Amino acid sequence: MQDGAITLTQFIAEEQRRVPGATGELSSLLNSIATACKVIGNAVAKGGLSSSDEDVCKHLESVANGVMVHSSLWAGQIAGLASEDEEGITPIPSHLPRGRYLLVFDPLNGSGNLDINFMAGTIFSILRAPDSAREAVMEDFLQPGAEQVCAGMVQYGASTRMVLTLGNGVNGFTLDRDIGEFILTQRSITVPAEASTFAINASNERFWEPPVKRYVEECLAGKTGPRGRDFGMRWVASLVAETYRVLMRGGLFLYPLDEKTRDQGGRLGLLYEANPISFIIEQAGGAATTGRQRVMDVKPKELHQPVPFIFGSKVEVERIARYHQEYRDGTEPEAFAQPLFSSRSLFR
Repeated sequence: MQDGAITLTQFIAEEQRRVPGATGELSSLLNSIATACKVIGNAVAKGGLSSSDEDVCKHLESVANGVMVHSSLWAGQIAGLASEDEEGITPIPSHLPRGRYLLVFDPLNGSGNLDINFMAGTIFSILRAPDSAREAVMEDFLQPGAEQVCAGMVQYGASTRMVLTLGNGVNGFTLDRDIGEFILTQRSITVPAEASTFAINASNERFWEPPVKRYVEECLAGKTGPRGRDFGMRWVASLVAETYRVLMRGGLFLYPLDEKTRDQGGRLGLLYEANPISFIIEQAGGAATTGRQRVMDVKPKELHQPVPFIFGSKVEVERIARYHQEYRDGTEPEAFAQPLFSSRSLFR
């Protein structure tokens, strides 16, 4: 560790001092989460060495969930927690202390990539418990993303990196394995205002709505098209990896509403994925939308509610939000309003 380096523990303590009347509970909870993520990162790094089970991905998902639950429950800062891998909420056992916060998390996002040794990560969100004096109930967790106190994600790759917001900007930390501490390596991360990259699963093209097709077609038209510049397309099937790329390089990520996901309302989890990532992105100067509204204004109706999710550089998000509005208003360019458009391929 370099002289003068700031550890995550030191950073959190400094942030706590800026808040009048802070009790230290949030700081303790974040340190417990950081410890859990170190354990998960170690298990992910071992890969197949960590289990004789042929399904390493499933095994590591279970390990990650168990570690997050155990680390969060015993410390006494939460009134309840909810995991993307569990059906309902996990109450605090009667013999353990109860705190003022609620924790929701995706323990190992992108775990399906682990069999090809690709990136996965942990996503978490912290909310205030409406009443810490009683046992948490499911309705307590159904808060809009705008009510989040803190959100973060940890990426397990060549290095283990944490991105964290406490509602006062976004900062990045890298795990120094020699000392076992997260070190502040990126202060005040800002999403580049404009970038010529977008990420979308092109295999779903035939199911996309006209506003999405319009946006992608314009990007693919490159310098000769209405955008006047060439775009690159990415898709790595790991939300944590996609988010980190947007934070560093800008651009747009799209998992929009389409004909495949219309009945269920979207694809990605509102509480476990979309809300915490939106909080991070907005705090870094970007934006996030469902195509119809700001993600963090959506009022959850259930724990595992899916939503369409589009986020990235603010100007790009505003553009595709405008395309969705024009489509609803019937004011989009004539070429995109024709039935022919929904049947022709953007890749021909």
